[in-house]
Amino acid sequence: QVQLVQSGGGLVQAGGSLRLSCAASGRTFSSYDMGWFRQAPGKEREFVAAISWSGSRTYYADSVKGRFTISRDNGKKTVYLQMNSVQPRDTAVYYCAADPPRGDLKGFIASYWGQGTLVTVSS
Repeated sequence: QVQLVQSGGGLVQAGGSLRLSCAASGRTFSSYDMGWFRQAPGKEREFVAAISWSGSRTYYADSVKGRFTISRDNGKKTVYLQMNSVQPRDTAVYYCAADPPRGDLKGFIASYWGQGTLVTVSS
């Protein structure tokens, strides 16, 4: 089992950058694929990005590809989401998630969730 605690988020202007962090407890962080999801007001939660347990593979939703970067530091038990060129449509509560490796990041399904952090992008 893993517990996830998020930090970062807040208010940012359109075109700006923001980095979210998600720190995990437990000794098995490096055994999990990690991901980020988001939920905008009035919308369903959607997948944003995922990274393999080793960090060697990543996968992104088309809506953030080329603007967002997911990374991880297994020594620090932390996964990051670097958000660049943000737009008002990126406004949402962002959640980190952990999942045992399933072989294909396209099939990432969250088994554990962080508490969520609000990102607001002003125009």
